[in-house]
Amino acid sequence: MNEQKPITEKEVREAAAILKRYKEGKSNLERRIIDNEEWFRMRHWNGRANLANDPDYLPKSAWLFNSLANKHADAMDNFPAPAVLPREESDTSAALALSKILPVILEENGFEKTYSDAWWYKLKHGTGVYGVFWDPQKAGGLGDIDIEQVDLLNLFWEPGVRDLQASRNLFNVELVDNEVLLERYPELSAEDFDHSAEVAKYIYDDTVDTREKTPVIDWYYKRGSGSGEVLHLCKYVGEKILFSSENEPALYPGGYYAHGKYPFVFDVLYLMQGSPAGFGCIDLMKDAQMYIDRLGGLILKNAEMSAKKRYFIRDDGALNEDEFADFKADLIHVAGGSLGEDSIRELIQAPLPQMALAVWQMKIDELKETSGNRDFSQGGTNSGVTAAAAIAALQEAGTKLSRDMIKTSYRAFCEVCSLTIELVREFYSEPRLFRIVAPNGQAQFIRFDNRALLLQNAPIGGIELGERKPVFDISVTSQKASPFSKAAQNELALQLYSLGFFRAQMRDQALAALSMMDFEGKDAVVQRISAQ
Repeated sequence: MNEQKPITEKEVREAAAILKRYKEGKSNLERRIIDNEEWFRMRHWNGRANLANDPDYLPKSAWLFNSLANKHADAMDNFPAPAVLPREESDTSAALALSKILPVILEENGFEKTYSDAWWYKLKHGTGVYGVFWDPQKAGGLGDIDIEQVDLLNLFWEPGVRDLQASRNLFNVELVDNEVLLERYPELSAEDFDHSAEVAKYIYDDTVDTREKTPVIDWYYKRGSGSGEVLHLCKYVGEKILFSSENEPALYPGGYYAHGKYPFVFDVLYLMQGSPAGFGCIDLMKDAQMYIDRLGGLILKNAEMSAKKRYFIRDDGALNEDEFADFKADLIHVAGGSLGEDSIRELIQAPLPQMALAVWQMKIDELKETSGNRDFSQGGTNSGVTAAAAIAALQEAGTKLSRDMIKTSYRAFCEVCSLTIELVREFYSEPRLFRIVAPNGQAQFIRFDNRALLLQNAPIGGIELGERKPVFDISVTSQKASPFSKAAQNELALQLYSLGFFRAQMRDQALAALSMMDFEGKDAVVQRISAQ
């Protein structure tokens, strides 16, 4: 008798109905994402010609793009670096090892590019998404961690939930070439291909043909158990099940991932109630950008009309129009009688009212103020400010919005690192070799496995009270600093030297002053002065 499996075609059909309902609940977000992508690519007039003053004057200024580019640059100037902290003293050695290997895992996944892509997506659409998966095909079949940036159009969650982890189901839909599917899953046939779950598409410049691609659905769902919720994964095409962790309890006794969480992390820019996603800078700035372009079109049209001379000519006039229009002609013939002033008269184009120019500039200022993209935050100055200290203070105040956004991304980065550590705990059963490059450039090779992360005995006073799981916290620092920050740090070091902080006889005074100061690298300075 065949064993009854928990996930069958019946459950897959039910999941497909849930996915359809989730997709309908996310339709407004999808339309906004596709529209914002057009604004980012400066193609926002497409389909909006009726809003323009003249179809021949559809300017596309890059004020909005410039604002996003500056915020992205701020984020990459403060690229995060993780440090793993133990919650118990006995886990200190494991935390030190994780602090060394975690950056290596991120580097092997090209996380700097992933972080950059997620930040572009966050600025444009309001939510950057990271996926933290275990790929059994990596490392020559040994398996390793895979960290990716995920397109929000491919994810579907329960409408109305605020926390993604609270969604009962989560779907990740990916279009895969039919030939690739048949190679990976020989049990499939052409009759199994179903296109009813296709995702929304961006408006591409090139022709993107998806007729030979089929949606593959990763259906993540949670089941309750005595020890809490268990995460499972079912991968299917149409009604054909390609994989189900719940159907293989011997291989997945604790679910697909032991940590029990959906392997996706949302980095939200501006919160929206009733959704785990947010809204982005383009949503705030596109109206101002539209009016900047519309007024800019009027200004350009008026300038062009004013620069080109035009004339009234009587129909019965004796002027040779062809010779008059030819600027190379030295002589212009006039037939018949004399040429009167009423035969030809120049058309004087009235200049654009100053109010239009003022409103145009006001809209530019509005966009800059709304986005926090002022001159000082870009390194520029105005109003006669020339003192270096004043410029530095204004630049520092002008970047507070960017710092707030970066802190939000750091929180998402902590969650990415936590999921990575959980995958290390679950799957690094075999020792892995990691190359650690010290600050002085020397390479150190260490072996690491998950033995120090598994359940540990927890004796108190010599009495065994059970087992505990080592738990770690993530502290994030900025790996890269802006050139201005580096210059300020160098200037501070010279000032400390000139004030005698490093003289042995002034050690107590220097330590007292440093206790009231806060700057990067302070602990190293205190340690050096204390050792004198």
